[in-house]
Amino acid sequence: MFNKVIISEDFDSINLAVIEVLKECKIHEVEYTKYCDDALLKIKRALLDETPYDLLLTDLSFIEDHRVDTLTLKSGEDLIAAVRAIQPDIKIIVYSIEDKSYRIKSLFENHDIDGYVMKGRNSVPELKNALTLVYNSDQKYLSPTITHVLQDKTVNEIDNYDLELLKYLSIGVAQDQMESQFKMLNISPNSKSSIEKRINKLKTYFKANNTIHLIAISKDLGLI
Repeated sequence: MFNKVIISEDFDSINLAVIEVLKECKIHEVEYTKYCDDALLKIKRALLDETPYDLLLTDLSFIEDHRVDTLTLKSGEDLIAAVRAIQPDIKIIVYSIEDKSYRIKSLFENHDIDGYVMKGRNSVPELKNALTLVYNSDQKYLSPTITHVLQDKTVNEIDNYDLELLKYLSIGVAQDQMESQFKMLNISPNSKSSIEKRINKLKTYFKANNTIHLIAISKDLGLI
């Protein structure tokens, strides 16, 4: 079983529950932090000391507080990307309430996480199963309630350009203002006709009745 684990979670009650699970799994060297920046510093320190962590267990969302303006890493996803860059072989399990298909899929495909456990009624036994599976094999763990996520092909044809369009629509940039916005940001294609065609394509793809409906669907999928 894993020897040295670090937890990144900002709720004490959840930290205590997770630590108890790790103890039951005979993992005794456990550290936890409430901030992603602190977790990254500990992981860097452990690498310098040649006593690296075997596993990072992290939430995705963290409540903002007085330290928010001083933090570099705002989310668990930021932390995962930073850790993968300095310790590519560390095992990573996400422990979160987030159930958006696109975001979960992205974590597996873009950040190569090893497991995703949904917080909920069955999270304790699921976390135990995840720890055992990830440690003993190269298989990925995904909570049974969201196993459909990796097979979901709904968002496979969405690219970064589409995500930029959806993002700016969601923050209130009108369709007729998008051309100047994209030109200012050097995003191409940025002609009015190209933008209109792509937005219409997205509406058709997601079966959205209008732009507001398109934004709502995109939020439900975790695209924005």
